[in-house]
Amino acid sequence: AATSSDEEDDSDSSTKPIRSEKKKNPASLFQTGGDPPREKKSKKKVPPKGAESEEETPETLQKNSNKKGKAKKSKKKEERPPSPVIEVDNLEEFVLQPAPQGVTIKCRVTRDKKGMDRGLYPTYYLHLDNDKKVFLLAGRKRKKSKTSNYLISIDPTDLSRGGENFIGKLRSNLMGTRFTVFDNGANPDRANADWSNVRQELSAVVYETNVLGFKGPRKMTVIIPGMNADCERVPIRPRNDNDGLLMRWQNRNMDNVIELHNKAPVWNDETQSYVLNFHGRVTHASVKNFQIVHSSDPEYIVMQFGRVADDAFTMDYNYPLCAVQAFAIALSSFDGKLACE
Repeated sequence: AATSSDEEDDSDSSTKPIRSEKKKNPASLFQTGGDPPREKKSKKKVPPKGAESEEETPETLQKNSNKKGKAKKSKKKEERPPSPVIEVDNLEEFVLQPAPQGVTIKCRVTRDKKGMDRGLYPTYYLHLDNDKKVFLLAGRKRKKSKTSNYLISIDPTDLSRGGENFIGKLRSNLMGTRFTVFDNGANPDRANADWSNVRQELSAVVYETNVLGFKGPRKMTVIIPGMNADCERVPIRPRNDNDGLLMRWQNRNMDNVIELHNKAPVWNDETQSYVLNFHGRVTHASVKNFQIVHSSDPEYIVMQFGRVADDAFTMDYNYPLCAVQAFAIALSSFDGKLACE
C-alpha cells in the first residue's frame, strides 16, 4: 500500500494557495486556555535556519506537482528567498519550543543500521534540512524493555537514560499500538512537593488496529496538549496512569487537549495505490508516509513525514509542534506494529 506520491486526485490542492479559503488563524485551532507556566522565559520567536515561511507555499505547489518532485528542485532553490538565518543557540530550548507561527521547519531523519545490533536497534538522527544540516536529535530503542521504549537525546553519541543529554522518550503499550511521549522530567514517584519536577506528556499516538490484516493506509490519532493565550504549551503532568493524554482522550475529557488525525490518502487508479500530495517533499511510496491535520482545517499540515531514500525521510512540522514531539511521532511509525499493517 503506497501511501505517498506527490500527486493527489483532487488537483485543486496542487494549484491553489494553501491558505486560499482560510478565514481564521490556524493558531486558534490549538488554543485551549490553560494556565500560563509560572516561570516565563523570554523566547525568541524567530524562524530557525532551514525553515520556510508558508507564504512561499503556493509557488512551491505549482512547481512541484510533477510526479517525482525531483526534477525542478535545483532551479526552485535559486528562485525562492533564502531561509531566515538563525543559529540554534540553545539546542535543548529549541527542540522543546513550538515552531514559530507561519513557519514550516523542514527536517531530515536518517536511519543508521550499521554496526553490531543496529539491524534490530537502529539509531535515528534528526537534522535541519538545509545546507548546514544542523543536528537536532537522536533516538534509539532501548534493548531490555518489555514494550517499545525509545530514548531521545540532544547528543548524537550519548543515548543513555541517565545522561544530561536525555531530552525525552517514547513508550508504547504492550500491543505496540499506543505511544506516549514524555519530556525529561522525573517519574511521578519521585515528585517534589509542588510537583514542578514531574515529567510532562508531550503527545500520544494511537494506531488503529487492522484486524483484517490487509495492507491498507494506516489510521493515526495524535493527541497533544493545547496552547495557552501566550502560545505556549499547557503543561500536562499526570500524577498516575489514569490521568495521561491517552486516558483523557479515551474518556473524552478534552480540556487542554487537542486531537489530530492523519490525512486520509486517496486511491489512484492509475498508480493502483493510495496517494497524498506531499508537494515534492516525499519521493518514495511507503506505508510510513503520513500527514497530520486538525479536522477543522485539513489544509493546515501540522506535520508530514515520508520516505526519500531507503534510510532517509523528510519530516516537516508547523506550530504548535516542537521538534521532540514531531520526531517522537515519526519514531512511532517505525515500530513493528503487526496489528496495524
